[in-house]
Amino acid sequence: MNMKTLLAASVASLCLSTAGSFAQDAQTVAQNDLLNATLWMQASVEHKAVTRGLFDLAKLRLDQALADKAWTATPNKEGAKYQDEPVAIIADLDETLLDNANYQASLIQRGTNFSSKEWTNYVNSQTSTAMPGAIDFLKYAASKGVKIFYVSNRTKDEEPGTRANMEKLGFPMGGNVDTVLSKKEQADWGSAKENRIAYVAKDYRVALLMGDNLGDFSDVAKGSVAERQAFYDKTKDNWGKTWIMFPNPEYGSWESAAFGGDWSKSGDERRKEKIEALKPWTPTH
Repeated sequence: MNMKTLLAASVASLCLSTAGSFAQDAQTVAQNDLLNATLWMQASVEHKAVTRGLFDLAKLRLDQALADKAWTATPNKEGAKYQDEPVAIIADLDETLLDNANYQASLIQRGTNFSSKEWTNYVNSQTSTAMPGAIDFLKYAASKGVKIFYVSNRTKDEEPGTRANMEKLGFPMGGNVDTVLSKKEQADWGSAKENRIAYVAKDYRVALLMGDNLGDFSDVAKGSVAERQAFYDKTKDNWGKTWIMFPNPEYGSWESAAFGGDWSKSGDERRKEKIEALKPWTPTH
């Protein structure tokens, strides 16, 4: 075999070996349903642009609410003379005002799943960041005398770490009023939020509800896909006006609705039912 032939054979062998190595590496990368959603929320300018735009919309809506004493985001929970009450905003924390994409990224890279014990550890690490535009909007609202209530499903035990994180980020914290209303803070405060919303509405005119999940606006979030759609249709005039929804493709009641909310099902079972819940286009040929 001459030198050219030997060299060509060596190069070909190296290419095949390298290609095989790349293929093998690709095959060993674990698949994770969170990957694209978390990459989008953590790394894309599209997510930042959408979020900042929603806070700009919220500012416009707040100005309208301040100019109109009849304006309320919670008409079925306000008192008879709500027009004379001080103005408040009710906002969720996680993935609405606080960005926890680093936690989701950690789950992906370590190949593990959410656990409440580890979540508490994360909360106490105080490494959540503020969503783009959140602090500017909240400071604007506070400058107008608006009280911001944070209705979160972070638990009572997680509240100290949450408060410390928020204070470092510059969130308005309400002064002598408890404005962080955590899950389990009172005996009847579970994961459903309407009772906490009503708790605020009895003393305030609620100008805006803000969240990333239907459960931040209504307890019907635990319903089926059809029930959730019916609620959306019934309340469509609220969205973008008195209710501001933020994008969260990582997790939420929208996901569990697709498999009946049964988290005891295996990952494959849940994924199968989510695929079955899709409404696909069918090629004609």
